[in-house]
Amino acid sequence: MGISDLLLLGSGVDLGSERGVSCEGALPAASDPQLLTRAATARQQLGDKAMVLGHHYQRDEVIAFADIRGDSFKLAQAAADNSGAEFIFFCGVHFMAESADILTSANQKVILPDLAAGCSMADMATASQVADCWQVLEKIGVAKVTTPITYMNSSAAIKAFTGKNHGAVCTSSNAARAMKWAFAKGEKILFLPDQHLGRNTAVLSLGLSLGDCVVYNPWKPNGGLTDEQIKAAKVILWRGHCSVHGRFTLQNINEVRQKLPGVKVLVHPECQHEVVANADVVGSTEMIIKTVTQSPAGSKWAIGTELNLVQRLANENPDKQVVFLDKTVCYCSTMNRIDLPHLVWAMEALVGGRVVNQIKVKDEVARYAKVALEQMLALP
Repeated sequence: MGISDLLLLGSGVDLGSERGVSCEGALPAASDPQLLTRAATARQQLGDKAMVLGHHYQRDEVIAFADIRGDSFKLAQAAADNSGAEFIFFCGVHFMAESADILTSANQKVILPDLAAGCSMADMATASQVADCWQVLEKIGVAKVTTPITYMNSSAAIKAFTGKNHGAVCTSSNAARAMKWAFAKGEKILFLPDQHLGRNTAVLSLGLSLGDCVVYNPWKPNGGLTDEQIKAAKVILWRGHCSVHGRFTLQNINEVRQKLPGVKVLVHPECQHEVVANADVVGSTEMIIKTVTQSPAGSKWAIGTELNLVQRLANENPDKQVVFLDKTVCYCSTMNRIDLPHLVWAMEALVGGRVVNQIKVKDEVARYAKVALEQMLALP
């Protein structure tokens, strides 16, 4: 990566990466008093030929029109299972819509209401950067004993790289299974793109030490590592992270426990290692929801995940005390790009016979990405 690559980061020039950068057309005003009515009318007119998927981190105004709510993989699977829906409105971020396009049939079209709804974590690993990293591993002589594991929160291009190199995709709930599978077939793992999920899984689930893990920085020669460090490592972690989950700190945990005696701290495994190590419960988005929903009345929960979801859990569980782990407000800014005006615009355009913001993964990329996704489904 040179200075030119750094200057282009975020501009959308890497077609194999996550981001979208434009949303053509006149959006309705967010203050339009008829917006809810317009959304309901358009949704009714589209009927069964369309399906609206809403990720848990979406705003309530968008979730209200979702046929199904869930995490990224659950929603992609739901789209694939509903072959009768010709049009899939994916209210999430770009990599999620890509996964839905990969898993759905050729006659289904996936629409992302705002192409600028990317993912900062997924953007931290571009196709060219990962190719450069693999060349480093080949030069050192360890690529043949290294299995790539990529988190679902990655671009289709990174999933395709993983499939080409005999690896697997993982989610936050099956990362341990994926890493155990990888170690059964090789000596090392290249974990993309979230270093925290990779580290937490390796240390807390697989029993490895922090010293068994090294962080590969794509912006430095040789990843900022010596050949000896790479050879000695069992897990090579990509230098990526979630901009929301990475914010939570051990101080947040200490402060909330002082403020709310008896509170249980529940966090996502994308959080920093010291946060996860000191939490009471750690789990995926679906597991967080299930834990709070099934907990007894009167229980107290401080949750380290995206604020829209935490607020929704608090509203839907009034018999419990549910608070945000961080004292400062932090939404997922890219997830929040999907708002009601964008959803209305996309649905009304389709009612008028125009498909906007279709997400289409190139055939070869989709083929290899599907290999990695199918390997995840086949994990023992």
